[in-house]
Amino acid sequence: MNPLDVMSQPLERDGVGASTIALPPGPWVTLLEFLVHRFPQVGAAQWQQRLEDGLVLNEDQQVLRPDAPYRPHGKVHYFRHVHAEPRIPFDEVVVYQDEHLVVADKPHFLPVTPGGRFVQETLLVRLKRKLGLPHLTPLHRIDLETAGLVVFSVNPLERDRYHALFRTQQVQKDYEAIAPYRSELSFPRTVRSRIEEDRQYFMQMREVEGMANALTRIELVEVRGPRARYRLSPITGRKHQLRVHMAALGLPIVGDRIYPVLQPVRDPSMADAYQHPLLLLAKTIAFTCPVTLRVYCFRSQKQLPLS
Repeated sequence: MNPLDVMSQPLERDGVGASTIALPPGPWVTLLEFLVHRFPQVGAAQWQQRLEDGLVLNEDQQVLRPDAPYRPHGKVHYFRHVHAEPRIPFDEVVVYQDEHLVVADKPHFLPVTPGGRFVQETLLVRLKRKLGLPHLTPLHRIDLETAGLVVFSVNPLERDRYHALFRTQQVQKDYEAIAPYRSELSFPRTVRSRIEEDRQYFMQMREVEGMANALTRIELVEVRGPRARYRLSPITGRKHQLRVHMAALGLPIVGDRIYPVLQPVRDPSMADAYQHPLLLLAKTIAFTCPVTLRVYCFRSQKQLPLS
């Protein structure tokens, strides 16, 4: 079969691509027993429902029923589904689209890709369904709490060339953040530190001793009373890098629930979060397209309130 023919028909449903798992030898009699064993966090009732809804397929993409026998050494495809998935009440905006790229302006609280309790309510799935582009793939990520620009590749055959831009730091990204103003700190400055995952606290990063692996250029843009607007230019791309570096300076980004330092941690409910977003915005992104050789510079139209 021609690889391009396979590529033109990705296995997906409602904009969500299928996940694939190999079936090892084992004691399971039915496929349902194996799935419950392999993914206990999902639970037997949910796997039963997925099988009944036709969301689990064999290697030939035929629907497997709840009583399907377990057949080791094969593979199954399954579609993630979240029961009663909440709607994120904010909309993305497509700021650019051609045959190679899509650039979207993401709202706060919308994840880029499926994960956890969000599948349909993600930027990737929304765009796939809206634009009819089944091969759409993000070339980089921003946190669901962060708003702003995300660039996607349209053509799978070009994807590696775009990824290489990010790997080799040929993409200029600038963020804006609202944070406290401290007159004793001078700007611009470049913050260098080593950031690693904090094993004590889930989803948190921390600065540790050692060779720097995270660099951020920070500029002061505007001051209004106790707050200021900052331009943050990450030279590297460590997880939570901007939030960690700002907090380490005693300048926690307004709305930050993980690295608050000088501000109280609010109730974590989404209803409360919607009223107090993280004031961090992926404002601009610029690069030379490796396919067309055009120089692109995209800018978010979102504005962060300073007061």
